[in-house]
Amino acid sequence: MTKPRLVHLVPLAAAASLMCATLPAQAQQALRLMTGPQGGVWVPLGGSLKNMWEKSIPGVTVQTLPGAGIANIRGIDEGKADIGFGNSITSVDGINGAPPYPQKVTKVCQIANLYPQYFQMVALANSGVNTVADMKGKAIAVQPKGNTAELISQHILKSVGLGYDSAKVSFVNSYTDAASMLKDGHAQVFTLGTTIPASSVMDVAAGRDIRLVPVNDEIVGAMKKINAGYTKGSIKAGTYPKQDKDVDAIVYSAHLVGACALPADQVYAMLKTMVANMGDLVAINKAMDGLTPKMMAVDIGVPFHPGAVKFYKEVGAM
Repeated sequence: MTKPRLVHLVPLAAAASLMCATLPAQAQQALRLMTGPQGGVWVPLGGSLKNMWEKSIPGVTVQTLPGAGIANIRGIDEGKADIGFGNSITSVDGINGAPPYPQKVTKVCQIANLYPQYFQMVALANSGVNTVADMKGKAIAVQPKGNTAELISQHILKSVGLGYDSAKVSFVNSYTDAASMLKDGHAQVFTLGTTIPASSVMDVAAGRDIRLVPVNDEIVGAMKKINAGYTKGSIKAGTYPKQDKDVDAIVYSAHLVGACALPADQVYAMLKTMVANMGDLVAINKAMDGLTPKMMAVDIGVPFHPGAVKFYKEVGAM
């Protein structure tokens, strides 16, 4: 009685095996995309990339995951993600094996430069914080370890001879939560690294008077000694409510990276889709307006993915 059952099961198993073998490789893989903390621009940008890639590249599905600049680089290198946003300064640290990375990152490849990021120090107008040095003894909300803005917060305090033990520091999971602490008066300053204007800062400014804390040449010089990738930029007057003058800030680049093991044709298709749908990304982040393949292909010190090289050479950007 058992033999007929076995006879019927064998062809069924063979058929199932054949179906799996003939499915396109892309259809069997959900790409894991690490974004950023809530309240930053990486979350909606990640959603936009997911939508355009799933719509335009046959068989591709994308799972978006929370993340942060340093955590994303480590996540890809450790096989926990396939794609992610990064920040130029800390991504290069990973390639070089510099702190806070425990070892050199070897499995992460550059896909595209995206836009400038601004490290912003937002203080309540009545906090008495006008300079970085004024943060001594103040209640400051920063992001958790693994977030680029948290590392920059350490560096900027160090540039004026301060540290976390010089202030009352709270490690907060998202920019949204940090903004709530400022609105409620539980913090006097919060730091973040994102585009401008930042939605979380606008949220605070809607109910409280705020002040952006500037950097000066001395601070920028000290920061460059810590990481040569730090540069000085300007947050123009009028970016935020009641901001009546330009404010100097630390600036670095946001970029998109992927696992070096991703198929070259897949990365090529992802880039081609991004360029063709740039308007969708600009609608979320105006800082990307005018972004060209030539700008996307600038070498920032992270090795390019072969699929990215193929695309940029094809369009004359490399």
